[in-house]
Amino acid sequence: NEKRKQFYVKATSNRRPEWINNVRAGSFACQGNHIKASSKLVAFNTEQAGKTIKVWQNSNIPLYIQPGSDGQRAVTQISCHSDLVTDMDFSPFDESLLATCSVDETVKLWRLCDLAQEQSSSPELTLRSGQGRLELVLFHPTSSGLLAVGTTKSAQIWDTNCQEAPLAGNYNQQLMCSVSMRSREVRLWDSRKLSSSLSSVSLDVTTSRLSYPDPSLLLILTSIVSHCLTDTSTKGIALVPKLALDVMSCEVVRVLQLTDSCIVPISYQVPRKFHDDLYPDTVDPYFQKDQARDCSTSSSPLSTPSSSAAPSRSPSSTSGLSSGFVPSPSPSQSAKAFQNLMGPTSKFRHIQGTVMHRDTHITNIRGLNLTTPGECDGFCVNRQRVAVPLAIAGGQIAVFERSQPGKLPDTALPTIQNSVNVADFAWDPFDTHRLAVAGDDAKIRVWQVPEGGLKETLTEPKIIMQGHTEKIYSIKFHPLASGVLVSSSYDLTVRLWNLETGKQVKVLDGHQDQVFGMAWSPDGKLLATVCKDGKVRIYDPRKSTSPLQEGPGPEGHRGARVVWVCDGKYLLVSGFDSRSERGLYLYSASSLSSGAVSSVPVNVSPSTLIPYYDPDTSVVILTGKGDTRVYIYEIFPEDPYFIECSSFNSPEPHKGLAFLPKTECNVRDVEVAVGLMLTKTTIEPVAFKVPRVKKEFFQDDVYSDTAVWWEPALTGSAWLSGSNGLHKKISLKPKDMTPVSEAPKEAPVRKYLPSSVYLEEKTDEQKKDELLNAMVAKLGNMDDPLPQESFEGVDEDEWVSECDQNMNV
Repeated sequence: NEKRKQFYVKATSNRRPEWINNVRAGSFACQGNHIKASSKLVAFNTEQAGKTIKVWQNSNIPLYIQPGSDGQRAVTQISCHSDLVTDMDFSPFDESLLATCSVDETVKLWRLCDLAQEQSSSPELTLRSGQGRLELVLFHPTSSGLLAVGTTKSAQIWDTNCQEAPLAGNYNQQLMCSVSMRSREVRLWDSRKLSSSLSSVSLDVTTSRLSYPDPSLLLILTSIVSHCLTDTSTKGIALVPKLALDVMSCEVVRVLQLTDSCIVPISYQVPRKFHDDLYPDTVDPYFQKDQARDCSTSSSPLSTPSSSAAPSRSPSSTSGLSSGFVPSPSPSQSAKAFQNLMGPTSKFRHIQGTVMHRDTHITNIRGLNLTTPGECDGFCVNRQRVAVPLAIAGGQIAVFERSQPGKLPDTALPTIQNSVNVADFAWDPFDTHRLAVAGDDAKIRVWQVPEGGLKETLTEPKIIMQGHTEKIYSIKFHPLASGVLVSSSYDLTVRLWNLETGKQVKVLDGHQDQVFGMAWSPDGKLLATVCKDGKVRIYDPRKSTSPLQEGPGPEGHRGARVVWVCDGKYLLVSGFDSRSERGLYLYSASSLSSGAVSSVPVNVSPSTLIPYYDPDTSVVILTGKGDTRVYIYEIFPEDPYFIECSSFNSPEPHKGLAFLPKTECNVRDVEVAVGLMLTKTTIEPVAFKVPRVKKEFFQDDVYSDTAVWWEPALTGSAWLSGSNGLHKKISLKPKDMTPVSEAPKEAPVRKYLPSSVYLEEKTDEQKKDELLNAMVAKLGNMDDPLPQESFEGVDEDEWVSECDQNMNV
């Protein structure tokens, strides 16, 4: 009873928006459960004569099932059999492999593809038992090639490598749950002695079979510790795999209840903090045992990459399977299982964003333009100065020196008068004085800011470039070649410009609608674009004006951005889905036509997420104009691709966030990025730090050699003629710091006395002496002089002299 109190379980039905609605489940007389779940898929019977099943997909292995509000997201229907589908089961080793059995006397294996693609109508394998109606199908828990099939009077075991006949069959079934017309009960059996059950629990009185149709769900853990009453009758119950549980909420069991019209997730949680006694090591589903019988050298439809690559075992190594026990996994396998359970980790998970001291702020900005186009970042910065657009006629731009923070005067400031509204603008990465501005009149003006900043208003640009026939969307400088600029326009073209000559050199076509974003590859050879026509494209602008590749982009049409990540092997696109929810999409740069390899939803907001990617740490920082939250992810070139890190929240909505070169980071405080945040009236520096203990050492695991991207690798003319280059790299380590990898190893400090001290027995006399000594030490010795006795007084003559003076006064 005491243990049962400690293991109190709370059963809760998730909120209705998390239900899967409009499923239209059927009601059939069979032994199957009508619903089964893997970590990513849910399969269930439908009402269409019982011959079809539906499969619902959540691509992110949910902690809780979260379908769309209409309950219709990512659902496909499969016509499985010619008669009633009686049971189904997912493979424990391959969550996309589903087995179904039917009254038509067949068992079929289905490879469920991505539900965004068309599902094949042909099974991968069909088994014919020849024993009449089939009732149950079950995968073997440790061997990937074995299936158990139950008929009305017998059980069969099939090896999918030997499809001609079952390995064994015609065994009488031993039912572990008995039903009578008066009461239902659950019994516990010892598989080594089936003559009688060990124990039984009476549930209730009813004529229906256990589980459905019943409004009561029961969690049985050798005794009934909790139950959950639901509003609707039950058609079937599916247990969600252990690896999909929310262990941080102490969820120990989750089931899916199939009803007439919906699927309800029901979570069983222990209401306390995380305790390892709730989660002993679980079986790794990807650690499979070889099949006991090798009937064929051909591969099985059930085989997976892990099973096919597994080394063969001798009969002695698998003999333990006959008793039903699996050998304990090795430490590496336990670590893998724990990683699968808890998820991968990131050294940047606890990154902290901090607004720097007010002394570094630029304040009292007046007349800021808050209506820049969605393709514009809102403002732009370099190491020396900041440019912000003003809401003043003539497209004026204010330029502030970073070396002169503080409150701006109330009087008018000198500005750049662009003469037309600003569509987008960017600092030359190799010249901190040169600013390119795209205007509404389809012209690009290049301005030269004098040394020391603006002292007077600029009215004449150094260069005016014209070629577009309609308003320009955005402009981007080349990351390696000096004087090369690319622009996109409403005329649906992307044009390359040479600032040395002031002329356009290339016109790229192929876009069918507005170009949302552009990005140069890290080596400067390729250009990526994301377009409103729902396509992501890659160009080799020096070789062809047509796209080199194109593939499906985000479904939403509200805006998008693109950036190259993982050494140029992937494209990261921030955009919107069909329900206007913001999300991140990762594409392989070598296979855009295959679509996104991974995606992660962010939130619902009208502004486009603007990404900043740090190639040294593979961390991307995103936020939108008008947001208060800054999202941070670490990007990986393999599964899980995205790891969300701690976010930064500003006290009020910001209008933009731009980042400074890596050399502006204070490595002694483990800063990995420094940005400038624009608000309605201020520009505030924000430092993103990684919390570390030994800050006296240089954290060389965080700071790799960084590219000197503020210096050109080659001239624009050389690049246009076919030459390529790379940035040189420098170390950020100060000369007086030692790398943390070379820090001396500290000897471990014993926090507790050895057990021998506690185990050593003492006599009563010794304990009495220790107690008395402790009391004396605390109270002190009565013979010791008082502290004031040691104070020095004054001479008697001085005392008399002082008293006389007081009397005279």
